[in-house]
Amino acid sequence: MPAGPGFFQLRDTPGAHRVALRAGFSVAVPLLLCIALGHPEWTLYAAFGAFTSLYGRNHIHLPRAVMQASAGAALTLTVVAGATVARAGTTDLSLLLGCLIVVVLGQLVAERQDWHPPGPIFLTFAFGAVASAPPLHDSLWVPAAVAGSTALFGVIVGNAGAVVRRQRGDASPSPRPVSGHAIRLAIGVLIAGTAALASGLGHPYWAIVAVVAALAGADHASRSMRAWHRVLGTLAGLIPAAILLSLSLGPVRTVLVVVVLQVLTELVVGRNYALALLCITPMALLMGQLGAHRPVGDLLLDRGAETAIGGAVALAMIVVERRWRPQPSS
Repeated sequence: MPAGPGFFQLRDTPGAHRVALRAGFSVAVPLLLCIALGHPEWTLYAAFGAFTSLYGRNHIHLPRAVMQASAGAALTLTVVAGATVARAGTTDLSLLLGCLIVVVLGQLVAERQDWHPPGPIFLTFAFGAVASAPPLHDSLWVPAAVAGSTALFGVIVGNAGAVVRRQRGDASPSPRPVSGHAIRLAIGVLIAGTAALASGLGHPYWAIVAVVAALAGADHASRSMRAWHRVLGTLAGLIPAAILLSLSLGPVRTVLVVVVLQVLTELVVGRNYALALLCITPMALLMGQLGAHRPVGDLLLDRGAETAIGGAVALAMIVVERRWRPQPSS
């Protein structure tokens, strides 16, 4: 069980309101535009392109633009990869291998570019969601254009304020040495993905996303805390998710609720990850319903059970690694 008061700790997050407003605007405009064009199914592609605006919250001006440009390009390529797998007919093997490749390459790029938020969690989510959805268009140009243009919009929104305020920063990234974390994530993906596929649940990539999110911490203690946050926060988040999904909001109102949840997420995610999952969980499920509607009961069961699988795998790996390779005390 999560130990100590750290599970409930609320950290200071200066400037979170600016990040939240940028994120909300970057999500609202492309998703509403997709609906206005008569293609609500395109919102699945646009939503992942909009994640570009979440990168570089601690950077200003050119460093943020460079980071967001690399993340936006990676998100666009990942969406296209997921759409390619979906068009070919997604199988258990193609989903698992695709997630594995995205996670490993995404982690290496994230470390090289010093991404913040770190790691490949958004790439994993993007690939898994798009690959698992029914093919939404015959041409790969549609996911590429929708995700790419949304990512570009996110870069513009993310840097407009810095330009207006004439803020400047060092344009050179500070790459960290590439660690063995990609190997750790690969092992987690294989175990969690195989377990989720064996369970017969409908969204096995959610277990993969959960293990990637949990293992994003810098050390054993932070990874363990993130695993508990991910599982317990998700289970609690199923309550507001069930309420919102039962309302049959329609495309426009669904997008507006997603925007509000995105803003709330960015306001609290730096303070407490479990608290943020009260918003992340319904937001993710609502976004999925825009792309392809599924029975609400199945969604809630899959989300809870598969997140628990991913969290359990992460905790087991942390225990094994702690015994096999204990970290020196400071």
